[in-house]
Amino acid sequence: MSITRVGFGAWAVGGGDWAFAWGPQDDDEAIAAIRHSVEVGVNWIDTAAVYGLGHSEEVVARALHGIPAADRPYVFTKCGLVWDESNRSVEPRRVGDPASIRRELEASLRRLQVEQIDLYQMHWPAADGTALEDYWQTLVDLRAEGKVRAVGLSNHDARQLEVAEQIGHVDSLQPPFSAIHRETADLLPWTVAHDTGVIVYSPMMSGLLTGAFSRERVASLPQDDWRGRSPDFTTQLDANLAVADALRVVAERHGVSQPAAAVAWTLAFQGVTGAIVGARSPRQVDGWLAAASLRLTPDDLDVVAGAITTHGAGEGPLRP
Repeated sequence: MSITRVGFGAWAVGGGDWAFAWGPQDDDEAIAAIRHSVEVGVNWIDTAAVYGLGHSEEVVARALHGIPAADRPYVFTKCGLVWDESNRSVEPRRVGDPASIRRELEASLRRLQVEQIDLYQMHWPAADGTALEDYWQTLVDLRAEGKVRAVGLSNHDARQLEVAEQIGHVDSLQPPFSAIHRETADLLPWTVAHDTGVIVYSPMMSGLLTGAFSRERVASLPQDDWRGRSPDFTTQLDANLAVADALRVVAERHGVSQPAAAVAWTLAFQGVTGAIVGARSPRQVDGWLAAASLRLTPDDLDVVAGAITTHGAGEGPLRP
């Protein structure tokens, strides 16, 4: 699969009322955002069964309904997080049981209204006692059976990638990566060496690097928005906002939006194939689209590195 440098992230469009929600979301607005992203050239959507506890996948299916096969974007989704149907507020369990993964796949196929998933990813390492070898073998088997086109790992480390690669090729890795959370850059040499694609998530640090946040904005977040409980938005907020200010300077230099500059920073690293970028409206899509073609200069990277160093924001390399 040849993917565009940016892809549509469908976490937030899953809506509210679950453990890791972003607050309420209008489905019609979400559908409009997805369709707009496809119309302007984005050719992949990243979702997960757990987003909105199945609802994100349903919204993606509605958005893609009626689009000719030749124009449909790739759809990537994930397994391994199982929720309690009787209590939406409970944090989903990390399950790697092979039978559970197969059930999750069938449910995702139904919700997405497709016969094959383009990329199927294990969302997190299992915490139910299932060995990585067992759940990864299941994904490799699903690829061989043709139920999924490619398989990947999300939120796994270098040791786990090496174990998985011995069983079957890891087509892709999905790590968190932004100018704040930079530690996963250490995985890029491994992925380059093994021809594993990398699609990074939260390149805008869940909105924190977009220029739209302040202490007042954080205080006004809805009760069911997980960001209000995150250290990135509370105890570490001042340092993180300083990095956001540096990205504003970079954006102004290039005449693009601050979200585009934040995403372009992650794409400057060798080995990053694409960035997953969320949007809740067509306007937000337009805000980050320029990242696909923006190339940051050494001076731009110095500005961001300076802010990171001065304020002690995050961990990991200061620049590519």
